[in-house]
Amino acid sequence: MDALNDAVLAIGDSFWTWLVLPIVVVLGLYFTVRTGVVQLRTLPQMFSTLTDRTPKDDAGEPQSVSAFQAFTVSAASRVGVGNIAGVGTAIAVGGAGAVFWMWTMAFIGGASSFVESTLGQLYKVRDSDGFRGGPAYYIERGLKARWAGILFAVILIVCFPFAFSSLQANTITATVATTISPDAAAPGWVAPVVGLVLAALTALVVFGGIRRIASITSGLVPAMALLYLLMGLAIVALNITRLPEVFGSIYADAFGANEIVGAALGTIVLQGIKRGMFSNEAGLGSAPNAGASAAVTHPVKQGLVQTLGVYFDTFLICSITAFIILVSSPDLANAERGISLTQTAVIGNLGSWSTYLFALIIFLLAFSSILGNYYYGESNIEFMTGSKRILTAYRCLVVLAILGGSLAAADLVWNLADLVMGAMALVNLIAIALLSGVAFRLMRDYAAQRQAGRDPVFTRDRMPDLDGIECWEDELSVTGPIPVIEASAARQS
Repeated sequence: MDALNDAVLAIGDSFWTWLVLPIVVVLGLYFTVRTGVVQLRTLPQMFSTLTDRTPKDDAGEPQSVSAFQAFTVSAASRVGVGNIAGVGTAIAVGGAGAVFWMWTMAFIGGASSFVESTLGQLYKVRDSDGFRGGPAYYIERGLKARWAGILFAVILIVCFPFAFSSLQANTITATVATTISPDAAAPGWVAPVVGLVLAALTALVVFGGIRRIASITSGLVPAMALLYLLMGLAIVALNITRLPEVFGSIYADAFGANEIVGAALGTIVLQGIKRGMFSNEAGLGSAPNAGASAAVTHPVKQGLVQTLGVYFDTFLICSITAFIILVSSPDLANAERGISLTQTAVIGNLGSWSTYLFALIIFLLAFSSILGNYYYGESNIEFMTGSKRILTAYRCLVVLAILGGSLAAADLVWNLADLVMGAMALVNLIAIALLSGVAFRLMRDYAAQRQAGRDPVFTRDRMPDLDGIECWEDELSVTGPIPVIEASAARQS
């Protein structure tokens, strides 16, 4: 089993290092240039769109979840144990400089997130809960390649709601076991009891559909972020005199000027980029599944909101983890990878009582990820089939996966999931590269309406040459002579 795990890890590392990550970086830079640095230029609009009005149906009810609720669903999946364990691993392997490259990847990836989530909104479809969409939908409708959409859907379902959610459950169980018995093996009843409780909580939420998931995450995600932020700020305050040194080491180590733990510059850059992408998911094709569920008046609005989600994940949550670790002056030469580096820093600064606080935060992080991952799978199940029986079976299997994940060993499953997720990312990156011209046209349409002093609203007749658009014919109408952005205009930019 160890040999199989090592082989899978080696193949996955090579696949990500030499194929997926270079494409992510090149496309992110291309989208940054073509959008005029949309991820920075439109930052105020990202915040204002979070509280944007939700279009109503004929009965006066919201058509679907709000922009903010869709943001929290995607944030629930993005913000997970990887924000603690992944950052810890990046710093243990690549030193403080890896943090700089995580930040850089988040900025570049913001443009990719804008493109994929805007496309997800444009090609969304209606369902009983409102809207659903994502890469499988824009691959089928925009590229006319249903087979590729099904391929993407199958890969995502294997990765997120099953493999990654079971690993989140495993982490919750391990954290509870450590909290109950920090110096010895936990009692045998801990794993099954935690697994049953977690499976029951998951079932209560997921059988309620996207509106229940959104209502839970809209409260859970802000509370989780605030709690983690306050804990991080307390630790930084206790070590405030070390903060200038920490910033100095982040920037110095990023370029190999003060390499530590023997990390070559390539290792520092690779760890920062790879862990940053795993955390914020920009370009992977996961977040558009949540973004497409929102009822907004223009596809670009949710593209902006999901770009903000990348920043929320990396610049806030991941940075808090990095500062917790680095202000604690860890011995990185002998540091253990993963979550223990962060946990040691927390307990070392706040005392043994913080073991319980840390366990609570891990639970909130992991459980919110389980909910977000589940919805990604549901959206793709519905892409492949409209059978309610299959959807019910899927929900039952997810609940069983949570229970099984609480009892299972994690290493091989994690490495297999990483490898399969690389394939998922590759399919999505090819798709958004081919469809990016459509996203650029939508951005210009949005900008033209804002310049005319209007709240941007998109309707299908504004781009009549586009095929495969199911929605957008009965959103709020646009009044006044705003020019339609024709296909010819896209070629001129």
